[in-house]
Order: sequence, then structure tokens, then C-alpha cells
Amino acid sequence: MVGLRLSRRARKFLKRIQRAPGKYELQEIASTIQAELDKRHVSYDEALTLGNIIQHRADQFVDDDTIVYAISDRDAYRRTLELYLRDALLTKTEQLLLWEERRRLGISDRDHERLLEQLLAQWRKQGKKVNIDSFEVPREGGEASA
Repeated sequence: MVGLRLSRRARKFLKRIQRAPGKYELQEIASTIQAELDKRHVSYDEALTLGNIIQHRADQFVDDDTIVYAISDRDAYRRTLELYLRDALLTKTEQLLLWEERRRLGISDRDHERLLEQLLAQWRKQGKKVNIDSFEVPREGGEASA
């Protein structure tokens, strides 16, 4: 994989991300990066790289279930997941499509589960209920093999 060479401005953001003491500060940095992207002071690739670093750094703060919104692969996946949850039903087909999206973006099953739980917790606070279709687990010894 070819590494992205960061501009001076992007490297300053990287230092701020590494020093951020909590998720609130990471969210402030992510918002500033978005504004800098809008002004075209940083490239989309730099913003995406910094956003992925922000998401990784946010994972280190385990005491909080707050979602950090930043331009990142995980945020793209979160938006897709929210779209599928909008009708309060997550079908088997949608779960297969989400699996393919996770594979394409490099989102781990652990990250998916954590993000899904965070979104479901937000929906529960709003009084909404989501139904998730489950896959049947094959029974052991159900079919005899020849």
C-alpha cells in the first residue's frame, strides 16, 4: 500500500489528534477538518486518512459510547447502516449487503457490532424499536454424510 504524504496543515491536525484528551475534542478536530476540506485547504484523501485516525483514537476511550462523526471509512459505513435501519427492520438481505460493505471498507465485525449497539441505543432513547432478522444456525448432525 502506498502511504499518503500529508501536507503541513494535515500533519498539524495529526498532532492535535494524538494529543486529544477525549472524544469531545476529537469531534471538534473532525469538524475543523471538514471545514478545511470544504475550503479546499486539505485534500479529501488527507481528510479521509485523518478521519480514520480519529476513529481509531476514539476507540481508545472505552468509557464513552458517544459516536464521533468524522470523514472516515467507518462514518461511510455508519451512514449505510443508518439507511438500512431507517425502516426499523434489518433484513437478512440487508445484513449480507452490510457484510459486503464492511469487507470493502475494512470494517471489522467488532467495529460493526459496537457501531450497531451505539445506534440501537440512540434509537431506544428516542423510543424506537428495531427488528433484526436472524440467520438460522445449522444443527449439528442434522444430515448424515455418506
